[in-house]
Amino acid sequence: MTKKTIGLLTGGGDVPGLNPCMKTVVMGALESDYRVIGIRRGWEGLLKYNLDEPSTYDYYIRELDREDVRTIDRTGGTFLHTSRTNPQKVREKDVPDFLRNTSYGKKIDDERVDYTDYVKKVIEHLGIDVMVTIGGDDTLSYSARLHREGIPVVAIPKTMDNDVFGTDYCIGFSTAVTRSVEMITNMRTPVGSHERIGIVELFGRNSGETSLISAYLAYVDRAIITEVPFSMERLAEFLMEDKRNNSSNYAIMTISEGAIIEGGDVVETGEADAYGHRKLGGVGQITAEQIKKLTGQDIMYQQLAYMMRSGAPDSLDRMVAMSFGHLAVQLINRRETGKMVALHGGKYATVPIDMIMAGKKRVDVPAFYDIENYRPKIKDFMGVPMFLS
Repeated sequence: MTKKTIGLLTGGGDVPGLNPCMKTVVMGALESDYRVIGIRRGWEGLLKYNLDEPSTYDYYIRELDREDVRTIDRTGGTFLHTSRTNPQKVREKDVPDFLRNTSYGKKIDDERVDYTDYVKKVIEHLGIDVMVTIGGDDTLSYSARLHREGIPVVAIPKTMDNDVFGTDYCIGFSTAVTRSVEMITNMRTPVGSHERIGIVELFGRNSGETSLISAYLAYVDRAIITEVPFSMERLAEFLMEDKRNNSSNYAIMTISEGAIIEGGDVVETGEADAYGHRKLGGVGQITAEQIKKLTGQDIMYQQLAYMMRSGAPDSLDRMVAMSFGHLAVQLINRRETGKMVALHGGKYATVPIDMIMAGKKRVDVPAFYDIENYRPKIKDFMGVPMFLS
């Protein structure tokens, strides 16, 4: 009897925990007598796999065995690599030459083409019975599309912002917060030594949870989150008050990259990616410049950015990543596809994969944030989830 085949990929931004998750999926699948095909560069690997060009076969596709994944859990990132490719919205300039002017493409508008029919053709060609996809809401939204088109899919949520709808926790969040707390704590040394105001910008497009939780754990003076527009003048007054009240004569704060100044817009730069997102970042720099003008104080600004997602995962992310991987294989064994693995109330669970698109996961502001004073504030700890999410 021919073994069933699992296709495995990671998409979107890398986070610590992807490699342990993939190792667990591969090892569990092999024990259940499946073949596992690793797909490089996320959805790009299926879009650019040329059925008529063998040179693309080994570049994008590799069968995985125990030796291939034996040591990958010791490092961060994703050994299969990743991209932000969206096969259902491929910009004309990004269409592979071999797919131009073929019947596989369906024009969406003057700039984008849907190549889902070709992706399905490649999946069929490779003999993939089930796709296991690891990603954030962008990557998994395309997983949901394939599920609706009849492709068996099991999804695993990852994002350092912890903002995939339908789960309390996503792979990568704990390590991102751990890195942030460590760096904020270390940054107190120069900020305190020079008696300045420190501003630390953290990732967080739709959710300010990394800023909120990092600020809470590092005990910073103020925290600006994505969900609540802030007044620059009020923030400046708070920071000066914090500095005066600190015997070491300094203040330190966090700010989400998606934060909005009252009356302004999200700070974005560059061209939109395949999912319609432009690059975030820079609101911390703007805040630093404005605070300096308003207060006359010297500012130390630090954009942590990719350092938050660098290096090997912490123990919690390893635990969740491996458990999600085991649960994904168990779902396949039970022939339960079209689902995303999840954590609810501290317990492992599953939700329909379409749940990803049912809403946006954001900070519960009334429960966890003091809008007036720009600080984390938990109104009542009884029954609150471990990660305040």
